Amino acid sequence: MRKKVSFDYYVLLFLFVSFLGWMWEVGIYLVRDGAFVNRGILSGPWLPIYGAGALFLYFLLRPWKRRPALVFLISTTVCSLLEYLAGFFLEKAWGVRWWDYSGMYLNLDGHVCLMSGLMFGLGGLFLVFVLIPVYTGLHHKIPEKGRLAAMLLLSGIFVADAAYSADFPNIGRGITY
Repeated sequence: MRKKVSFDYYVLLFLFVSFLGWMWEVGIYLVRDGAFVNRGILSGPWLPIYGAGALFLYFLLRPWKRRPALVFLISTTVCSLLEYLAGFFLEKAWGVRWWDYSGMYLNLDGHVCLMSGLMFGLGGLFLVFVLIPVYTGLHHKIPEKGRLAAMLLLSGIFVADAAYSADFPNIGRGITY
């Protein structure tokens, strides 16, 4: 039987996966270039596209969580579409690209490519079969007051960062193209 989840479950999941996405991309640059690069439009340690994608997939994939091939295909498609739309929007809104796959195989306007789509498929499998179960178990072990305090504090910091970054986006070498 499924436990009932509260609003803080979703907010903290969004923030947690946004942080994991930031760590993933920072890690890629550490390995590839040997340098720390604070990836993303925000100043803080989060990439909201990962959190938004995780929430979207969480709701979308529940009926198919027993069908890994379908989870992979849906994750690949949905996250590629999300990344394309986000890249298009960010470029139109700020006149800057935060990622560019122009040199990659089967890219679409440099916003998405085959490799990133396949990684999204693998990420969806990881989300559904590993991350969500572990996160859910940990979430239910934390007392409600602690979860609410964490949600309010982290959400406040995130909103302040988003408001600041709307006027002063994180740009520069290794961050934008």
